[in-house]
Amino acid sequence: MDDAANPVSSLEQALHAARALVLADLMAGDVAEADVVSLVEESLAQRRWWVEQWPEGAAFVSGLVAQDVQDALLERKGRWPLCPVCVTGDPHALDVEPELGPDPHWVCHESGVDVAPVGSLAKALDGNTPR
Repeated sequence: MDDAANPVSSLEQALHAARALVLADLMAGDVAEADVVSLVEESLAQRRWWVEQWPEGAAFVSGLVAQDVQDALLERKGRWPLCPVCVTGDPHALDVEPELGPDPHWVCHESGVDVAPVGSLAKALDGNTPR
């Protein structure tokens, strides 16, 4: 069958983009082990249903998957991703902003710094040692 006759749906594009962005951030933080990648896949399966119910929410999937994985990691391994901006004080995780919106970013609420777009943590962590 001709690939041009069977374009990838916007749902699939959104899910694949979310997977790639969150995996890039996990790799930047050296936490992309098999069990963690499974958390990404679990979130994508749940978010697939969510976007099927609300197609306009496709632009929000990357931030939601990042939050899902962050929540699951907190229960299993601890806070992620740790803030690379605040070098003093207790280690703390970044948050995804907006919680439900397009163009999600990792933000440090303690310093008020927009650290990096979801998928671009490697740039923010470059030269910084994750705690």
